[in-house]
Amino acid sequence: MKPVAIFRHAPTEGPAYFATYLAGRGIPWRLVKIDEGEPVPPDARDFSGLCLMGGPMSVNDGLPWIPKVVELIQGAVDAEVPVVGHCLGGQLMAKALGGEVTRHRVKEIGWGRVDVIENAEAERWFGPGFRSFSAFHWHGETFSIPPRALRIASSPYCENQAFALGKHLGLQCHVEMTPELIRTWCLDWQKEVQSLAARMPSVQTPAEMTDALDARVQHLNAVADRVYERWIAGLERKG
Repeated sequence: MKPVAIFRHAPTEGPAYFATYLAGRGIPWRLVKIDEGEPVPPDARDFSGLCLMGGPMSVNDGLPWIPKVVELIQGAVDAEVPVVGHCLGGQLMAKALGGEVTRHRVKEIGWGRVDVIENAEAERWFGPGFRSFSAFHWHGETFSIPPRALRIASSPYCENQAFALGKHLGLQCHVEMTPELIRTWCLDWQKEVQSLAARMPSVQTPAEMTDALDARVQHLNAVADRVYERWIAGLERKG
């Protein structure tokens, strides 16, 4: 089968558990290193699916690769090539599908509850009777739900945590995390949010984020298995 293209936008925001999941199911993948200046592939049909990881930039920044990725996502949706986006990746999807990305009223950083919306589409992605989970967050912007898409998850601090449109899934939260990745991100915590932690309950400290880390990540990986299983079901296995 054709590989899944995984787009990395920052050196510390690689495919993590998503790549582990694909490899465990024998699904080939190719890393597109946007952060190293690798060009955006011109045609989504060269891949069985597209996966967009996170990044510290905004989709509203004037970076030359952003319009090309947006166009690639639009082409993938038109060609029914499944797309999944994590955080920045979900925001890129929202923009490509007609939504808006704006600065959020609070930063959401650390572990936090995500509630699964009670609708049929959410059930298809998360499974029957699955109502909430603890996800990892690191964002200061938020997306609107694009036309034709449906909200399937929300959190107390951010209403739009996930949307689905057919084979395509946009996530604001991170379900792809590993313990190593979380520890790496915590190295940047002080310069970004130290002044906020004392007055913003939506922002955790590194100590809070790494408490019982392995067990928390195991539970998160189990949630990722649910949504990734649904997503790979849409992949074209021929070619």
